[in-house]
Amino acid sequence: MNKGVSGLLRREFRFLHKPLNVWSRLLLLAAAVTIGISLFFPLWKMHLVAPQYSDGLDLYIFPYKIQGGGLNGQHLNEINNLNHYIGMKPLQAADFLEMRWMPFVFGLIILMTLRSVVFGEMSNVVDLFAVYTYFGLFSIGSFWYRLYQYGHNLDPQAPVHIKPFTPMLIGVKQIANFREYSFPQAGAYLLCLSVLLIILAGWFSRKERSA
Repeated sequence: MNKGVSGLLRREFRFLHKPLNVWSRLLLLAAAVTIGISLFFPLWKMHLVAPQYSDGLDLYIFPYKIQGGGLNGQHLNEINNLNHYIGMKPLQAADFLEMRWMPFVFGLIILMTLRSVVFGEMSNVVDLFAVYTYFGLFSIGSFWYRLYQYGHNLDPQAPVHIKPFTPMLIGVKQIANFREYSFPQAGAYLLCLSVLLIILAGWFSRKERSA
């Protein structure tokens, strides 16, 4: 048993100290650039359609802000006016605490990615992937919980009463007389691409020999 554990630890040690080859380092650089570019694009889009809004109302979710569609983002005001009638709080970035620190976390992940390029060991890639995965899952879960709170903490004194609801993260849902379409946007796809690049960076150096 001790020999088996000792052998496992030695193999793990050798794996974590494998050097990264040139291709892996280039892929990590590409991942860092991709993450940086993603900050300029929305992560998510919600599109609401109703008989009185046949063209729909758009809501874009960035890592650091909420932006409405239409001229000067007027769709956000329209949505908040409609939410008032059903007793729903106005949608505002201040309520999404994640938006205050998400840009800083992305900056940290970019620094960790560049650190992996410089130090060039498999352990750096493993640490980077673990932190990135945790951050991604936590952010999605936290965002879903915020949506749940918005749709369930309705003012009982509101002019219009509807059944509590949770807006969709991905998919289509009927909410009162509105049909909601919610899907990832360019920013989310770029972040998924960066994760793939990090995985490939580790894959291409998996057979490198430790010094």
